[in-house]
Amino acid sequence: MDKHHFLFLNIGHFLDHFFILIFATAAALSLTNEWQLSYAELIPYSMAGFIAFGLFSLPSGWLADKWSREGMMFVFFIGIGLTSIGVSTAKSPFEIAVWLFAVGIFASIYHPVGLALIAKGGRNMGMDIAVNGVWGNMGVGFAAFITGIMIDQIGWRSAFWFPGVLSVLIGVAYFFNQKENILVKLKEDIIENSKKINIENTTNSYEIRNLIFRVSMVVFFTTAISSIIFQGTTFAIPKIFEERLSGITSSASILGSLALFVFAIASFAQIIVGKLLDKIGPKKVFLIVAVIQLIFFMLFVGKYNWLALFIALMFMLGAFGQIPINDYMIGKMAKSDFRARVYAVRYVISFAVWVVVVPLISFVHLNYGFDYLFYILAICALSIFIAAITLPQKLPTTSNI
Repeated sequence: MDKHHFLFLNIGHFLDHFFILIFATAAALSLTNEWQLSYAELIPYSMAGFIAFGLFSLPSGWLADKWSREGMMFVFFIGIGLTSIGVSTAKSPFEIAVWLFAVGIFASIYHPVGLALIAKGGRNMGMDIAVNGVWGNMGVGFAAFITGIMIDQIGWRSAFWFPGVLSVLIGVAYFFNQKENILVKLKEDIIENSKKINIENTTNSYEIRNLIFRVSMVVFFTTAISSIIFQGTTFAIPKIFEERLSGITSSASILGSLALFVFAIASFAQIIVGKLLDKIGPKKVFLIVAVIQLIFFMLFVGKYNWLALFIALMFMLGAFGQIPINDYMIGKMAKSDFRARVYAVRYVISFAVWVVVVPLISFVHLNYGFDYLFYILAICALSIFIAAITLPQKLPTTSNI
């Protein structure tokens, strides 16, 4: 992939996660005082944006496959920028909910479209997906940091309009970089991967279709289970650390710093996984990551302070490391003509699971404590391990049919 285009796509992943999380910090640090509402009262107004973020993935992927992926990325940069500027004009919680819904619609474009552009095959596809994933994680990490600075220096509205203007300018630059692809309906005639793995010639197309179907079921099953693990760990870590690291933390800022440290270090596990995907394939990588998670989820039970911090870092390496694997398999198997739609389905599944996980965490913690949550996560890791065993050593590709 062209280096400039890849950089634009990475920036897009950063901005996608960044924009969707601005409101959480703005609500906590500023709007509670300005609008005289509690944090609990404000947060529900963000739900419309998250719902749009998940549900509109499907039409976004469909439009990208039917029209132009580069064109949809241009729409993403411009649309998410303009709607974020719109949020800065809101004068009531209802208005902000409407604008956040609009932000969510444009935010939904990135994952099915950006990943479909990156996953065009080649020997380094795993590494490309992994690097792109790290940019997305950094968007999560920097959202609260930059929003906090903007609130302190100018005000909460600047936290929306300033990055909004920046996104529009990036969109203009992207247009000129990809002008030919944006203005002309794409009919991809590029051979996406001259090194695609072929199944033995004696295998007929019917068997190949069955194999692709079986692998696809593994992809979507592990997508759902992996989402339980990822959402369960990232959402619960602050509260887990509050309970388990009391001997080494004396303030909320120290606790937050330790959580940021774990997330930042763990996010780079994707780079290692990306390299391994390109070298040894997804089956072995999936098995390794699942074993790491299974072992350290079980070890975390009953642990406190420094040992708990170390074990948490290890299982988060597994939680973050598993992110590129399914994206890699979809990129290898899905036909170019509908690859964006397949990615869209993958993210709708993830979103549906996220809606369930937060109430699950609350129920388990209230009734049983976090040790039982880690038993559940260990069962999830074991399920992924069993599913990964059924994967072939070499992935089938639609070019074999």
